[in-house]
This record gives sequence, C-alpha cells and structure tokens, in this order.
Amino acid sequence: MTGVKFFVYGSMSEGLVHFNKISDFVSSSVPGVVQGTAFKLTVGYPVLLEEGDDIVSGQLVTLNASDLLINLLDQFHGFNQLDCAKSLYFRKTCKVELRDGTIAEDVWVYFMNPSKLPKNAAKIEGGDWKAALAAHPVLADQLTDRQKAYIQRLGAILGREIIPIDLGLYRELMKLEMIVDKGRRLALSKLGHEVFRYLN
Repeated sequence: MTGVKFFVYGSMSEGLVHFNKISDFVSSSVPGVVQGTAFKLTVGYPVLLEEGDDIVSGQLVTLNASDLLINLLDQFHGFNQLDCAKSLYFRKTCKVELRDGTIAEDVWVYFMNPSKLPKNAAKIEGGDWKAALAAHPVLADQLTDRQKAYIQRLGAILGREIIPIDLGLYRELMKLEMIVDKGRRLALSKLGHEVFRYLN
C-alpha cells in the first residue's frame, strides 16, 4: 500500500455518512479548499463540478491505498476509466490549498460529470456546502427508522422478490416520492435509490 492523496467533501467527509468507507485507511487528514462549483442534490448532499471559481472546503486525506481500494472508490462514484463520458463522476487531479497557504499538487478528487448533474440540483452559492447542510438537513436524516429500514430492504432486493408493506408506510413513502408501485410489487424510485445510496 502507498500513500495516495484525495480531496474529500460532502458525504465522504469525516463525521458524515460515507467517511467509514475510507476511515480505516486514513494516515493523515488536514482541512483544505479547491476551486469549483458545488451543487446540492435533492437528497441533500453536495456534489462538486470542476468548472467555477467558488472556494469549496473539504479535507485532504492521505490514504494507505491499494489498487483494490481505489477501484472500489471508483465503483462507488460510478467512475469508469474506459468510458469517462458515461461516468457519473470523473477522478481527476487538482490543487488543494491548505490553511497555511501551501498548495498540495496532484491530489485526486471526484468531480461530478456535468452531463450527469440532475436538473433539480441547486447551485450552492459561494460553495459553502456545510452551511447548506446546516440550513437544510439531508433527506435521509428526516426519515423515520421504519422508513429507512423499508428503503434499505427494497434497495437490497434481488430479482422480483416481494416485500410486504403496511398501508400507512406505503402512503408515507409514496408522498415522499421514494417508491413506485409496479402493480404487484413496490420498487424504489430514482430518488429512493439516491437515498438508499446514502443509507449504506
């Protein structure tokens, strides 16, 4: 394993839902900023586009990373080196400015593919995604434990398995646009799949 530098932000930041995917491999972590444009997804978490001049905060982490770990991170972010145009995110190197003004070069960051940015994503003015999260909690945090558990069960379905549901929970999740009724069975909507991604 070698020390590989990544700039992480949003759900991959320390203390947030996806940090546990890298926490065991972090050998150092310091605050830093990059230039770009941050957008807030419907689920509440930010994504970062490479274009733009906003100052977006995050962490410069050094990972004791194997090729396997980097491949898993690529898969998680929907990055395919062989077909970048269809990738959900691009993994690119960038410059990260640290608090003391020094610049870290050649740091990997996952930028969202602009062509994959949802139309309902809202630009975060000034790039301050932490303030945006504080003002409007993420959708997953607003769900009840029963709602989360059902979304997780639906997200884990293989094939055409049918999971029973009570009418009250059905109405709640339909109102939240988390599920779709496919006649004889229920499935996660596009938004439901996004929420499922942030529950795991």
